[in-house]
Amino acid sequence: MKKFSVIMAIAMALLLGAGIAMSTTFIGIGTGGTGGIYYPYGGGVAEIWSKYVKGVKAVAEVTGASVENVKLADKGETVIGEVMGDVAKAGFQGTSKFRGKKHRILGMAIMYPNLLQVVVLKKSPITDITQIKGKSVSTGSPGSGTNFMSEAVLKALGIPLDSYSDKRLSFTETANALRDGTIEVGFWSVGPGTSSIMDLATTHDIRILPITAKQQAKVLAANKTYAAVDLSTGVYRGVDKPVPTIGVWNVMIVQKSLDTELVYNLVNALWNHRDYLMKIHPSAAYTTPENAVKYSPIPLHPGTVKALKERGITVPNILMP
Repeated sequence: MKKFSVIMAIAMALLLGAGIAMSTTFIGIGTGGTGGIYYPYGGGVAEIWSKYVKGVKAVAEVTGASVENVKLADKGETVIGEVMGDVAKAGFQGTSKFRGKKHRILGMAIMYPNLLQVVVLKKSPITDITQIKGKSVSTGSPGSGTNFMSEAVLKALGIPLDSYSDKRLSFTETANALRDGTIEVGFWSVGPGTSSIMDLATTHDIRILPITAKQQAKVLAANKTYAAVDLSTGVYRGVDKPVPTIGVWNVMIVQKSLDTELVYNLVNALWNHRDYLMKIHPSAAYTTPENAVKYSPIPLHPGTVKALKERGITVPNILMP
């Protein structure tokens, strides 16, 4: 009888454990490299969801960033992805690097705006982005939104992609390569105040190349998801004047097939605990319900639409799933 009781106790424990596992929804968040904002932002989101959404265990995953995150969400290898708006739109429509395949994604929330930051050492003779012809550069790692945006901007400016030597490095690798002199120009598309540029600026004097008004006009004519913006002073050591550049909003995407109630609970927790996310990075101040309808480049998931309507926010037809 004692042996039977022990066996039954073990069996009940195993069944209970299986029940807990079956009732837990595991969510992978596709972020980016560790030298940008996507990864810490995604880590904060994962903490919020794991703590405040019942039955959810979320984890931020290091990825190649925007382009890869669209593909991962479409294939079901992650269910959430942090993506630049131009990349999300291309993936949804099946254009550019996604040509021929419309990916099964929808918008969930707006994150914050990215700014294109083209960095050289202060001692460099390069003063204009068009001078990168024949130079060794990094336009961002393959599959990243930085690489996507950099190439889009260069094409719009009439700079052939084969006219420079592109190392395609991660943010941290790009900063190190500028520091070591193995590249002359580094591209970042990221929220201002990214750690990799800040670290570089503490050891080397840097300059950020401007995108002039004429250049901005060419870029915006070719890319409707972009905007002309200024990088503020004081973000990086030695950058003491506003720098005109190009901006694009980041969007959190989800698998199109994801359960409506699950997305509803996730997005509500995200908005309700935005103050925690802002402690991780101030850019999270832009992660609001209002911005979801102002800046989403693709239609929103039914769970987000439900949450917005409950808050009295009208969702335009163009963003309806």
